[in-house]
Amino acid sequence: MISFSHELAFIDGLTGIPGRRALENEMRHLGRRYSLAMMDIDHFKKFNDTYGHKMGDDVLRLVAAVMQRCEGGAKVYRYGGEEFTILFKGKSAIQCESYLNELRQDIAEYELAIRNHDERSKEGKAGADKRGTVEKSNTVKVTISIGLADQTHGNSPQDVMKQADEALYKAKENGRNRLELA
Repeated sequence: MISFSHELAFIDGLTGIPGRRALENEMRHLGRRYSLAMMDIDHFKKFNDTYGHKMGDDVLRLVAAVMQRCEGGAKVYRYGGEEFTILFKGKSAIQCESYLNELRQDIAEYELAIRNHDERSKEGKAGADKRGTVEKSNTVKVTISIGLADQTHGNSPQDVMKQADEALYKAKENGRNRLELA
C-alpha cells in the first residue's frame, strides 16, 4: 500500500516518469552545483486540436521516452501538461548544452506514425513490427524548445527554475526548436 501510494504521488501516470512532486522533493536535496532545463513541446495545443488527445498522449509518451535516453546524468521529470524538466547534478549549463541539443535534435528527427488509434497495437512486438511500414505522408514530427539555467552565486533552486523558464520563453520567441541559456 505504501509503495502504491508513493507511485501515485511521485510517478506521472501517462508517461511513467517522475512527476512534479518528485522534482520538488529532489530540489530540496541539491548540492552547490547543478543545472536545470525546462522544456516544452512546440505547438502542442495545435497538435492536439488537429490529431486528437489520444495522439497527443502518444506524443507525450514519445517525448518522455526519448528524454530518458538523455546523457550526462540527466534526471527527467514531467512538470505538467506538455512541459518537462531535466535536472543535471554536478554540472554547469555549458556542460549540459550538448546533451540537450542532441536530445532536441533526436526528438525533431523522430517520425511519429499517424494511425487510427484502433490500429495502434497495445502489444509491444506487434507495434514494433508495424514501425517503419507507414507511408511518409502519414507521419508527423514534433519539436521542443528548451531553457537552461544553472546554480550560480547561491541562487535558490526556485530562482534557477525561474531563470530556466524565462530562457524557455526566449527560445519560443526566437523561433522554437532551440535551446536558450539563461
